[in-house]
Amino acid sequence: AQQMLDACLNVFPEADTAIMCAAVADYTVANPATTKIKREGCEPPAITLKKNPDIAQTLGKAKQSWQKVIGFALETDNEEENARKKLANKKLDMIVMNSLRDAGAGFGTDTNRVTIYTAAGATLPFDTKSKAGVASDIVNTILSL
Repeated sequence: AQQMLDACLNVFPEADTAIMCAAVADYTVANPATTKIKREGCEPPAITLKKNPDIAQTLGKAKQSWQKVIGFALETDNEEENARKKLANKKLDMIVMNSLRDAGAGFGTDTNRVTIYTAAGATLPFDTKSKAGVASDIVNTILSL
C-alpha cells in the first residue's frame, strides 16, 4: 500500500483528475511471518492488523484548486450516509456509490447501478445498466464538475 501511495504522490502533481476506483486494502498484517508457519504442534497464530494509508484521502487533502479527486463507495447499509461521509472526510469532489443490496449491482454481474454524490451537494441516481454505460455516466459527470 505504501508503494502505491508513493507512486500516486509521484504523478498526482501533474494530474487534472485522480479516479480512485479501488482501495489497495484497508488493513494489512502488522507482523507478517518471515518463514512458513507449521501446522503441526502449534495453535493457529493470532493475526494482528494495522491500517494501510488511505490513498484517496491523502490525495484529496493534497489537491490543488484545479485538481479533482473521485472516489468510490461500495456499501451494504446506510448507503447515502456512508457515501457522503467518505466524500467529506476524504475531501473528494465526487463519489460513486453502489450498493450490494441492489439487484444487478456490485460484483459478479455485467450490470451495475450507481448514485453519484458531488461535493457541491448534487445527488445523481442512475438506472441499472451495463458497466460500460455506468463508466460513461461517471466520465460525463466528471466532465461536468
